[in-house]
Amino acid sequence: MISPKSNLIISKTKSLGRLLKLTLPHINKVLLASACVILVNVAELIKPYILKLVIDDFLIKHVEQKRFYSITTMGISYFFIVVLGNFLLVSQVNFINRAGQEIMRELRTRVFKTIQLLPLSCLDKTSSGTLITRATNDVEAVSQMYTDVLINLFQDFFLLIGVTCAMFFINFRLALVSFSVLPLMAAIVFLLKKRIRYNFKKMKSLIGSINGFMSENILGMKLVQIFNGEKDKEKEFLKLNNEYNKTTLFQVWMNSFFKPASDVFQSLTIAILVCYSMNKISNHTLQIGVLYAFTTYIKQFFIPISNMADSYATIQSGLVSAERVFELLDQEAYLEDLDSGIIIEHIEGNIEFRNVWFSYNNRDWILRDISFSVKKGQTVAFVGETGAGKTTIINLVSGFYKIQKGEILIDGININNINKKSLRKNVGVILQDVFLFSGTVKDNITLNDSIEEDILEKAIEVSYIKEFSKDINETVVERGNTFSAGQRQLISFARAIAHNPSVFVLDEATANIDTKTEILIQKAIENIAKNRTTLIIAHRLSTIRNADVIIVLKNGGILEIGQHCELMKKNGHYRNMIMEEREI
Repeated sequence: MISPKSNLIISKTKSLGRLLKLTLPHINKVLLASACVILVNVAELIKPYILKLVIDDFLIKHVEQKRFYSITTMGISYFFIVVLGNFLLVSQVNFINRAGQEIMRELRTRVFKTIQLLPLSCLDKTSSGTLITRATNDVEAVSQMYTDVLINLFQDFFLLIGVTCAMFFINFRLALVSFSVLPLMAAIVFLLKKRIRYNFKKMKSLIGSINGFMSENILGMKLVQIFNGEKDKEKEFLKLNNEYNKTTLFQVWMNSFFKPASDVFQSLTIAILVCYSMNKISNHTLQIGVLYAFTTYIKQFFIPISNMADSYATIQSGLVSAERVFELLDQEAYLEDLDSGIIIEHIEGNIEFRNVWFSYNNRDWILRDISFSVKKGQTVAFVGETGAGKTTIINLVSGFYKIQKGEILIDGININNINKKSLRKNVGVILQDVFLFSGTVKDNITLNDSIEEDILEKAIEVSYIKEFSKDINETVVERGNTFSAGQRQLISFARAIAHNPSVFVLDEATANIDTKTEILIQKAIENIAKNRTTLIIAHRLSTIRNADVIIVLKNGGILEIGQHCELMKKNGHYRNMIMEEREI
């Protein structure tokens, strides 16, 4: 059995490996940046050695200066290496940032496409705040780790190796003395890293909750104000915000700890080195230049250690975010496949449910052994109390969910075998709660599709939009809040008509609107229902009397099927619903 600790290591390694795989299409830029890193490190290692030669040979031993071996040539060489090192450093930063930004652009695109193709069954269980956080905060954390840390980590790693090799090459014993404090450093990091990682996971979860809470609160602000719920919502937010504040304060403390700790260990190492070397220098068994070079190398050794300490939080944050992003991308196996299946350019509109059973959670049945058929061009209305299964039938016809038992046929073809794009192109859904995007009325009708002007004009005319908006380029703010429910509904009718589907689905389209707008919508329904199969979920029973078929649902089953007159004569559930509506 794999331990939780092993799982954690595997998860981190896997995430880092997958991040590195993203670099393969940009390997040329990464290799150039890596070459620059190595050369920069070589330059950094040469500089202390030049100074060591100057001190020991020219200042202490007074070695005779020659044409190509003098203080002047050493000074010129030192200056040339500094300039070259900085030029390579600039090149390295540009190469890796270009590659990093391109990689993050592709990662954001993949995340967005994944979210777009998530089936409704997944979206039902995932808050919008969580998805937004993964698409923004988490991707940004990965981007920061990739562009700001990974190449520097690569540079620091090679610098550590180079400094270590140089120190052992110059004086083996002195190198051992210099590294005597490393076990203590490693022990401290080991003790803290698990706590830091847990804290980052908590931070990511809390920021997702805050994003979701903010999004939900803004969308429901009108309701909050109506019921004077500002104080209650503020308490909920303060609770989340205080929890997040605690986790960030811990992180701030940790960030403030690592850097000074690194500086303390650096000073301690130099102090130990100087104490050890004093007698050696007095006995002339150690050169001053060697000690100077070693103190410089120690500073160079602790620079990457200090950088890693500064970057440790970023690395942990990035790895946690990478796990969360890849966890989302791993849903690809469950994404809707819009390209496979039978492509049907035009659906006739024959729909059949055969012994259909459906549940959203595989436990509680919403539909129980439902069977009915709709012929091309018919208008069929579904009525029943809340929870009877009306909206579920609409979702199934649109292919948003898959049934557990039975079969749904469109023109005699199992709906699971029909290409999703073809299906949804031919099924126009008009919901009770109309969603409008920011833009113009025209943008919300066409949804940026290339729709010919004459078709657009026809859709506007048939849907009676000009009764309230003479200009289709009128601005629409977020969610269409400046339009009434009826006006938004008419725009959705125009949207459906412009895309010319074979099947119209109206989910309580006349609910919660005024009488005048209802009349316009009824006329629009009559216009769009001509020669098309139309499925209507009725809120007001008076609006569906002329339907070809009325299906009465209760508790997920069918009670009655027939026309209005037939059902009234049966003196059953439908008649009781009509009488109750009249009394109201």
